[in-house]
Amino acid sequence: MIKWSCVKQAVVASALSLSLFLGTVHEVSARSAPSDFSHIVKPLMPSVVNISTTTEISSERRFQGPGGAHPFEELFRQFLEDHRGGGRPRKTSSLGSGFIISQEGKDVFVVTCNHVISEADEIKVIFHDGDEVKAQLIGRDPRTDLALLKITTDKKVTVATWGDSRKTEVGNWVIAVGNPFGLSSTVTTGIVSTVARDIAARSSRGQGLADYVDGYIQTDAPINMGNSGGPMFNIDGQVIAISTAIFSPNGGNIGIGFGIPSDLAKQVIMQLKEFGRTKRGWLGVRIQNVTKEIASSLGLKNDEGALVGDISRNSPAGAAGVKTGDVILSFNGKKVKESRHLPRLVGETVIGKSVPLVVWRDGKEVTLSVKVGEFEQAQEEGLIDAQSGDKNTSKKDFILGLVVKPVKPALCERFGIAENSKGLMIVAIDPRSEAAEKGLRPGDLISEIKVEKEKINPKSLKDLETFILKARKAGKKQVLFLISRGGNLLYLTLGVGDSKKSK
Repeated sequence: MIKWSCVKQAVVASALSLSLFLGTVHEVSARSAPSDFSHIVKPLMPSVVNISTTTEISSERRFQGPGGAHPFEELFRQFLEDHRGGGRPRKTSSLGSGFIISQEGKDVFVVTCNHVISEADEIKVIFHDGDEVKAQLIGRDPRTDLALLKITTDKKVTVATWGDSRKTEVGNWVIAVGNPFGLSSTVTTGIVSTVARDIAARSSRGQGLADYVDGYIQTDAPINMGNSGGPMFNIDGQVIAISTAIFSPNGGNIGIGFGIPSDLAKQVIMQLKEFGRTKRGWLGVRIQNVTKEIASSLGLKNDEGALVGDISRNSPAGAAGVKTGDVILSFNGKKVKESRHLPRLVGETVIGKSVPLVVWRDGKEVTLSVKVGEFEQAQEEGLIDAQSGDKNTSKKDFILGLVVKPVKPALCERFGIAENSKGLMIVAIDPRSEAAEKGLRPGDLISEIKVEKEKINPKSLKDLETFILKARKAGKKQVLFLISRGGNLLYLTLGVGDSKKSK
């Protein structure tokens, strides 16, 4: 399965700490296979940094195993409460990788992966020489799994140079520098195994999937847990990709790793630096691939394009006259070969610009004009349905990033669960929320909510709101949820904010 945890590794009492990646400003002219890589790697090492994060873990969460609650949860909890005051929250530390991309006076900007820092209460950057500086999160983008940090320092740093991933070819050398399993400044080499790899169908990351990346660079250069967030270099010492995932049945390297292409990463990082968030074009359609069977049934010569399965309310696509069942063949003059390419084509278009959209409808091509909207604005207005599973929700309907409804026969049929199920049904999820990052999805059942000794089995939205409000007033930061999914139970925590914040 695809492992996205290769970037971040928890640090426990006896665990190895993780280190980060480096960038480069040095160029090497050699194009043939080098006899060794030392002259390429040496100038890169000073731009390596560690990303150290600290997260407060509630007493409930610390007993959870990989699949939910530990089977001996109550036994361990009682022991620690009796002997160590186990009811108090504790802090856990993690380390990941990153690299320096620019220095402006005393301000130094560092790139890493979103999932390295997504749950952090505190972030620190550790330089190659051991100096440690507290970092500020400038912005992050779950759709590409990228994040930008800023630190303030008087020291002169080494800055990485971006390469052009569009020129990368299968068979090119790749140099990965990072800190797998806490072994700092580890250098590994390999080749580009393929370009534009689609890993969405194989990913186990669920709702946190980086859906905007339309093609990853795959390499056999050994990368493991602790490598993510750091760069992959070509033999010119330029960053052509950012390590983000590995394909592995056991969390270790088997020679298949993936990087976010630099040409995509540069655009995202520029927006995060300028706006603190991304600003992307929005069309407002839910799409799927056109198979050979679908193409044949619609009279298409080739199995290309993006089949429109649904249209968001108040969307540019709806205003332009796009219909369910249309196949989008081209957007703004660019051919849509696969559905996964459309989000990026739309995202890179100037917001507010009217562009031609060619669709296949009723056996012929139809040209429409669509005025591109802004994805992030649509999110704020509750118009994005990609993860929600419910088209008729607005921002006010969400609590902790969720829209929930009492279990009803129609919902059970819709999500394929037993009609005698009990709890609150999750029907929509804010894709920017902690709930989405932790993998909750429409169709999950909230069976129980708990804070320390207080717990309820919610049956209505009011039950959930009342419990959350009570937890906030009591100064609690997290609530433990028991989720039922496909007959399996799992525990996870969600932050509840404070009593001064609205739901």
